[in-house]
Amino acid sequence: MPFAVGVIETQGFPAVLAVADAMVKAGRVTLVKYERAESGRQFVAIRGPVSEVKRAMEAGLEAGNNMPNEGTVTTHYVVPNPPENLEVVLPIYFSEESEDFWLDEMRVLMQP
Repeated sequence: MPFAVGVIETQGFPAVLAVADAMVKAGRVTLVKYERAESGRQFVAIRGPVSEVKRAMEAGLEAGNNMPNEGTVTTHYVVPNPPENLEVVLPIYFSEESEDFWLDEMRVLMQP
């Protein structure tokens, strides 16, 4: 099953919280990373099947763009089937912190 990574960056914490909440509720995805960037920007990354990541990203973008006076979405991107090198270098991998929330399909792929 092909997996994807989706990332949404926002200006302000309330917006990133709304984005993350909407994404994990809208699709069978795992939240794998949250980080603060410079100048008050925040980003959240999800992983899951390509179709589920696309659905979750749509919900996250809608939630983030509908925050009245609480922040905005600054950018977003989806990478279907990211290569292993990308996973090793960038913070998009499934970590031990997110292990309890992995989908069954992900758990099978991550076993040695």
